[in-house]
Amino acid sequence: MNRTLKYILISVAALALAACFTASYIAGVQARRTIVCKSIRIEVLDSAQNSFVTADDIRKFIRKSCGELVGEPLDSIDLVKVEKAVDSRSAVLKSQAYVTRDSILNIKVTQRRPVVRFQKKDGGFYADAEGYIFPLQSTYASHVQIIDGDIPLAANSGYKGDITDPKEKEWFKSVMNVVNYMEDSRLWKGKIVQISVDSKGNLTLIPREGNERFLFGQPHSLVEKFGKMERYYTTIVPEKGSSRYKRVDVRFKDQIVCR
Repeated sequence: MNRTLKYILISVAALALAACFTASYIAGVQARRTIVCKSIRIEVLDSAQNSFVTADDIRKFIRKSCGELVGEPLDSIDLVKVEKAVDSRSAVLKSQAYVTRDSILNIKVTQRRPVVRFQKKDGGFYADAEGYIFPLQSTYASHVQIIDGDIPLAANSGYKGDITDPKEKEWFKSVMNVVNYMEDSRLWKGKIVQISVDSKGNLTLIPREGNERFLFGQPHSLVEKFGKMERYYTTIVPEKGSSRYKRVDVRFKDQIVCR
């Protein structure tokens, strides 16, 4: 066999092989187009912690935003569009959409985790640990620390997004230090049910039990101030009784002023 004939045969074989691959690909694409979405399986991964959204909520929202996907060819379903639609819900942190071999569209949802609820005169909103604000939900209320009064944040009840103003971020960080201190403490976790803010930024802490109101002042010197609050319960209450004082001032250095 001469060299020219050899090259011709190799070229013909390569073309035939390429034609087979092309035909196989086209057949595969056509076959996939005939595979339709059988159903949508939705899992809210952290439903035990919060119930801002349910699987049924997400299913209805997808139908409204993306149309009826069940029965549609799998190749026609835009998974990125589905994820963006679900992520647009204010209480959703992140979603993941993918298709499995059983022709089911799977969607896994992680909700935002609020750590505090701010209550202003014109309405309230949640904030997570990173300072992302999102509206209260009509179907569910998360049991988190409530802060009310003169909240120095420009956000309103319909706001959704990060705190961007430097002064607001600084105040949020300082007040979150108070919330986190209590959350990390065996003594104070769950004991303070409300924090009120006055026009000067001073905090008043309201306990779950008793008539006392702790005048805490600015959100700093936390160890010292919570230490004085603890001493109030361990030394003053046993001697004077739990209903003797209505205001306990821990703002001043080395003093507990009871009225």
